[in-house]
Amino acid sequence: MSVADAGTPSASDVRPAGTAPPAGGRAGTARPRRRAAAVLRRHWLAAALLAAGLALRALATASYRPVLFYIDTPRYLFNAAPGMDPLGYAGVLRAILAAGNLDAVAVAQHLLGLAIAVALYALLLRLGASRWLAALAIAPLLLDAYQVQIEQEAMPDVLFEAMIVAGLAILLARPAPTWRRAAAAGLVLGASATVAQVGEALLPAAVAWLLAASGWRAGLRRVVALGGSFTLPILAYCTGSYLLTGSFFLSHTGVTSLYGRAAAAADCATLRLPPAERAMCPAPAQQARGPDWLEYDPASPVQRFYYRNPRLTRGQVDALITAFNRAVLRQQPLRVLAAYGRDVVRLFAPARAPVPSVTPISRWQFQPAYPYFPPWTTPRLLRAAAAKYGGGAPAIWRPGALFLRGYQLGGGYAPGPLLALLTVAGLAGSAAALRRRARRSGEADGTPGRLALACLLFFASGASVLLASDAFEFSWRYQLPALVTLVPAGALGLAALVTGAARRGGTARTP
Repeated sequence: MSVADAGTPSASDVRPAGTAPPAGGRAGTARPRRRAAAVLRRHWLAAALLAAGLALRALATASYRPVLFYIDTPRYLFNAAPGMDPLGYAGVLRAILAAGNLDAVAVAQHLLGLAIAVALYALLLRLGASRWLAALAIAPLLLDAYQVQIEQEAMPDVLFEAMIVAGLAILLARPAPTWRRAAAAGLVLGASATVAQVGEALLPAAVAWLLAASGWRAGLRRVVALGGSFTLPILAYCTGSYLLTGSFFLSHTGVTSLYGRAAAAADCATLRLPPAERAMCPAPAQQARGPDWLEYDPASPVQRFYYRNPRLTRGQVDALITAFNRAVLRQQPLRVLAAYGRDVVRLFAPARAPVPSVTPISRWQFQPAYPYFPPWTTPRLLRAAAAKYGGGAPAIWRPGALFLRGYQLGGGYAPGPLLALLTVAGLAGSAAALRRRARRSGEADGTPGRLALACLLFFASGASVLLASDAFEFSWRYQLPALVTLVPAGALGLAALVTGAARRGGTARTP
C-alpha cells in the first residue's frame, strides 16, 4: 500500500454524516471511566470522607442486627403511648417495612445519612465554596459515631435532618428566592414538625432569612407563601389527630414538657405555690437527676399525678403542671435562665462525659452487648417486633461492636471546640449578610453575598432548633442537628469571609 493509500479511508471506515459512532468498544467504555476518574481526582477529599462514612455505616449494620431499638421506638412500631410524640416518622417506617424488614430500616437510614452529606457538599459547591471547605462541612456528619448510632436506631432523627437540609436547599437552589420555591420549602419544613415537633422552630428562621434576602416589600409575598405552606402539613396532622383522638395537637409532650426544666431549676423553699401544686416540687436529690428524670421517671413527683391520682383527669393534671411552670418562670426566671445557659454551652465541651443532671449519654453510645431499656424495650418485645416485621432476633457481631465503641469513646465524634469555632464562623458570616443587606450593597448578588446569605439561613435554622430543644432539656441526641446546620454554616461563613477579603484585595489593587 502506498503512502497516499495510507491516508485514504476505506469504504468500511466511512460513516454517513449525522450517524453516531458504534456503541460499545474500548473507546465507549473508557470514556465514562475517565470521567469518573477525573471526578474522583477533583473531589478526592470528599470521596475519601464518603468512603469512610460508608465503611462505618456498613460496620454498624453488620454489628447490630436487625436494628437498634430505643425507648421511643415502640411508639412508632406499635403506637405505644399515643400522643407523646408526632408520628410522621411512623408512616415512613411502615413504608420501608412494607417493602423490606427491620434490616432494611437501618440500611435505608444509613443511605439517607450519606445522601444528606452528598447534598450538602453539592449545595456548598454550587453556592461558591471551595472543595476543601465543602468537604469540611460534611466530615463531622460522615464520621461522627453518634450520628452513625442514631441512623442504626429505628428513630426519626435522620429523617428530620434530611427534611431540614431539603427545605434549606430548596430555598438556596437559585440566587433569588421566588414565592414558589418559598412555598415548596415551607411544605418540607412544616412536614418536619410532624416528624419532630421541634421542627416548628424552623419557621421564624426561614421567615427572617427571606426578609434579609429579599427585603420587606419583595419578601412579604414570599413570607406569606412560606408561612401558609408551612402550616398546611401541621394543620392536616392536627386535624387527623382530632378526628382519631379528639385532641387537636401534634403531641401531648408539648403541653407539659417544660416541667422538667422548671422543676430542676426551682428553689422550692422560697417558691410560692398553692397546696394543689406543692407536691410537684421535687426534693433536692430528685432535682439533681435533671429534667429528663423529673419529666419521665415513674418516681418523679409529676408522674404521681398521672398514675397515682385517679381523681384527676389528664386535662386537670396538665392544667396543674402548666400553673406550676408559670409560677417558677414568673418568680424565679434567673434560676431557669442560668440552668438553660449551662445546657446551651454543653455542646462545646471538649469531651463528652456523663453528667448526673443530663440524660445518660450511654443511650447514644455503641454497647458491647445489645442494649435494652426496660420496661419499654425488652428481649420479648424485640423478638415480637422481629417476628412481625422480619429481620431476626436481636443480636450483635461483637468484634464490630467493640471497634465502634472504641472509636466512639476514643474521640470519634465532632469535638466541642471545633463546633464552637464553626459556630463563631457561622455567626460572623451571618453578621456579614445582615451588614450587606443594611447597606443595600450590590455585592449581595455576588459570590460573597450568596455565601453569607446561605450561612445566615443555616445558622439561624440550627440555632432555632438547638435553642428550642435545650429550653426543655439537654440531650446529646438533640444536638445532632448541629451537624447539618451549624457545621455547614461555619464552612459557609469562612467561605464568605475569605472570598470577600480576596475580592476586596483585588479591587484595592485595581488602578
